[in-house]
Amino acid sequence: MEVGAIYLLLLALSGISSTLSFYGDSLTFQPAHKQKDGTYKVTFHYRQNGRSSCDDKSLYTCESGVCTSFEESSVLQTDQDDTGQGRWCQSEMHTTATVRNNQTSFSLNQSGCCWESNVDGKTNWISEAELDLGSRSDSHAFNSCPLTTTVSYLRVPQNCFSPIHILAHDPDGDLVRCRFSSNAAAPANFTLDEMECVLRTTGKVDIGVHVFELMLEDFSSKNITLTYSDGTSVFREGSDMESPPLCKMKLQFSMEILPPLSSCERGRVQPVFLSKTPSHGDVVHATMGQNFQLNAQAKATDASIEDFQVSGPRNMTKEFNAGQHGIAELTLSWTPQHSDLYRIVPVCFTAETNQSQSEMRCVVVLVTQAALIQGSATVTCSPNKMAVALDKASMPGIDVNFLQLRDSSCSLTSNGTHILGVMSFSTCGTKLLDKGDFLVFANEIRSYELPSEVIIRRKAVKIEISCQFPKTVSISSYYNLQKSDYIFTESNFGSFGYTFEIYNDNNFTSKVEAKKYPVEVQLLDTIYMGIQAESDLPSVTLFVESCKAIPNNNPENVIFYDLIKNGCVKDETLVVYPSNQKTYNFEVQAFKFNGNYDQVYITCSVILCEPGTPYSRCAQGCLSDPSRRRKRSLVKETVSHSITQGPLRFIGHPDPSAAMDHNLVVIKKRPDMDVKPVVMQQSRRTAEVILPSVFLEDTKSSPESWGIKEILSANTSTLVFASAFLVSLVMLVGVVVYFTRKRNEEDHNSLLSSGYDN
Repeated sequence: MEVGAIYLLLLALSGISSTLSFYGDSLTFQPAHKQKDGTYKVTFHYRQNGRSSCDDKSLYTCESGVCTSFEESSVLQTDQDDTGQGRWCQSEMHTTATVRNNQTSFSLNQSGCCWESNVDGKTNWISEAELDLGSRSDSHAFNSCPLTTTVSYLRVPQNCFSPIHILAHDPDGDLVRCRFSSNAAAPANFTLDEMECVLRTTGKVDIGVHVFELMLEDFSSKNITLTYSDGTSVFREGSDMESPPLCKMKLQFSMEILPPLSSCERGRVQPVFLSKTPSHGDVVHATMGQNFQLNAQAKATDASIEDFQVSGPRNMTKEFNAGQHGIAELTLSWTPQHSDLYRIVPVCFTAETNQSQSEMRCVVVLVTQAALIQGSATVTCSPNKMAVALDKASMPGIDVNFLQLRDSSCSLTSNGTHILGVMSFSTCGTKLLDKGDFLVFANEIRSYELPSEVIIRRKAVKIEISCQFPKTVSISSYYNLQKSDYIFTESNFGSFGYTFEIYNDNNFTSKVEAKKYPVEVQLLDTIYMGIQAESDLPSVTLFVESCKAIPNNNPENVIFYDLIKNGCVKDETLVVYPSNQKTYNFEVQAFKFNGNYDQVYITCSVILCEPGTPYSRCAQGCLSDPSRRRKRSLVKETVSHSITQGPLRFIGHPDPSAAMDHNLVVIKKRPDMDVKPVVMQQSRRTAEVILPSVFLEDTKSSPESWGIKEILSANTSTLVFASAFLVSLVMLVGVVVYFTRKRNEEDHNSLLSSGYDN
């Protein structure tokens, strides 16, 4: 990390750990601290995943001359497959090293054999981490490493892969970058969003076990100075990801790609978490010496939930209960000890069936000395906002001047008895959470500290506030999606917002009225939509990076269709209209999703840029290779924000003369044809929902083989029609030939007669 740094090497006593069927591991640091004699004390927790048994003792030793003491705990198995199949297990141990006072950083390294048999052919594994020991100027403390872990064994059906969110929480609020380890190739057809730490697929992935080796690194989001024990210091520019990271650590895990399922609908074979379950990335609090509980609830109507996988700390117990209607519950219990004080613990969990697994959710547990003051709050939910009134009497000794919402730019007010706040569902850091059976709009009131404060004597406060709506009721009637008011705040751009509207025609002046939502359309109707940006800055440029169609208003739905991707138009019917820098108007032909869906939402990812910046995302435009995108820190632009419009509801048929159920067959146009897709009506009793022609493409056929073969293979009625057409064509040719020959004979006889007359 720093030049001249001496490494603390933790190696297995035999040189190699002999763990078989290795599924992966993770490392978590407690905040380092300096002792009176100038040495550093660093404690880290090591979790290792495997199969059947994970309680083998791993012996470590410290390199001579680097540390003055080295204390290891026993290895304790923290989770195992309770179904009796022995498919997974996890263990945890912790180690405390005392490092000499002349160090500026230290590293951990460990290697072993063998990975679980996998399609990538990997056998040996290497664990590593590296921590800078400089004191930060912003917190006057040592850097805290990112927190991450996974459950023992991820399992995903081949045809139902949805984005996997890897926990990447930084206690200092630093930027965390996830990347594939430089000494380990990424599995085929997998891609990683480095800043969001989300794993996705780019194509079909092979059935079997895949191995992932990720490196997590943190970078300060603001300018800081690191000071070392020898009096030297180093300046780090905020958001500079070209500089050495403050901490880096390796995360290793396995994922089994399972055979395809008959349906990818969440909540059927794949369990879906219900509203009782914490959201991914939540920060919860536990009190030293007191019992802490975490509850989760999942549902699968067409499969039996038999267990939950859990990645948690030593001595955390789990209780599983299977209820009625396919619902199962998990209760995790843990009592933090004195050694856990101020520890920040990652906890991940999944619900398990024999055929599949739910999404992985992870939370962060912060261990404090005294319980956070919760207070008594009354929340009033309106159609598009919520109001909170916090009773001062329930929080004696609280300084109301140091309370804020998630977005600190939104202020709280107070009177003699209450602290008051009002926020819309799209402002002040309010989050929309999909809880499975409910949609929840959540925010929180919390205390904060000034960067210049070395000590504080104020009590910590955290009060969660939320409005919850059942999915059985259209969310648009509560959230007013049709009004599409999205407001955001960023330091470089101030307050800015977007409106997303559906229009009646291509003049983009007459909006579809709110009372007409959901907007009723027919297949192949032209839909006119427009996005408008509003900003405090006098001049900004709007860029629409992506737009996709989804069957509900969840942008993370695994079922989607790209209209625009990486700034490039993907749908052949989409037309973008010329407009100013703050407006993006377009039209697209209406379609619907294949399956039992009658609605479509359109969700777009938008960015604002400072105009005239040559390397901004707005200036880059369409990128066929997303890796060419410049880092946001180099230019003045906002982060990408999602906005959603809809729903579009489909009625009737595009052809009023259609007498019965119909099936639309869309013929894919050839690349050399500058025409819109050909649409043919065919009578069929089993109607199918039709998507744009890209969904009907035969990937095994060449572009030249698109025509008659596809038409004739559509169904029997088409074959009959084609046969009749060919017979008629042959008969027509015969008639033409017959009359042509007869006319020639008449002409010939006429010429002969003329010759005789002469």
